[in-house]
Amino acid sequence: MLSLGGSVLGFSEAASSSASKGESVSDTIKVVSCYSDIIAMRHPKEGAPLVASMKADVPVINAGDGGHNHPTQTLTDLLTIHREMGRLSNLTIGLCGDLKFGRTVHSLIAAMSRYENIKFVLISPDELKLPDYVKVDVIEKKGIAYEENPNLEDAMPSLDILYMTRVQKERFFNEQDYIRLKDSYILTPEKLNNAKETMRILHPLPRVNEISVAVDDDNRACYFRQALNGKFIRMALILKLLGMEV
Repeated sequence: MLSLGGSVLGFSEAASSSASKGESVSDTIKVVSCYSDIIAMRHPKEGAPLVASMKADVPVINAGDGGHNHPTQTLTDLLTIHREMGRLSNLTIGLCGDLKFGRTVHSLIAAMSRYENIKFVLISPDELKLPDYVKVDVIEKKGIAYEENPNLEDAMPSLDILYMTRVQKERFFNEQDYIRLKDSYILTPEKLNNAKETMRILHPLPRVNEISVAVDDDNRACYFRQALNGKFIRMALILKLLGMEV
C-alpha cells in the first residue's frame, strides 16, 4: 500500500483492538470500514475473512485464515511459477513439510488443480500429512494425479517445482511434538544433486532451518524472487479491488 502512495492503519493482534473487550469480528469490521478504503485481514479462525467480507462496506483481502487458506500467497506462487517455468500446466509439484497445517499448501493445491496435467507429490511425515478434506474434496474429486512419498531425496528427480514449508510452532498444542517434527526435512545442496537443472524451489517464507542458507546461491532457489513477486501481485490486487487501472 505504501508503494502505491497510500497509508496504513491497523493492529497486528487482537489485544490491541476492541476485540480484547469482547467486540465481535462483524462489529470490528464495520468500524474499520469507516476509516479505510480496503481491508487486509489475517485471522486465526478459519472463515473469519469470509464473515468480514459479508459485513464490510469496503473490499476485504484474505491475508490468511488459520490453517485454511492464504489466497494472496497463492497469487504470488502462481506468478512465480509462470515467470520461472513459462507455464502453469504440465508440472509435477512436490509439496514438502507441514502439509497438515500449512494454509499456503492448501491454497496452492486448489489453484493448481485448475490447470492441465498437474501431478502433486506429497512429502511429509505421517503426523503432518495433507488433510483428507483437501486430498478427497480437491485432488481426488478433480481426478488430479498425486502420490505420497515421505522421502524427499527419492521424490526429487521427478519434480519441476519443490514447494518447501516450515513446520509451524504456533499450530502445535504440544511443544514436544513440534520439537520432534521440526527438523523432518532440511533441504541442502547435496539433496539437490539428483534434481532437474530446471527445477525451481519455492517457499512462502519465513524459513527456519528447512532450507540451508547454502542453497540460496543455487539458481533453482527462487524464494526471494518469489517474495518480490508477492509485493507486486498484492499491489496489483489492491488496485484491481479499488477499481483502478493496473
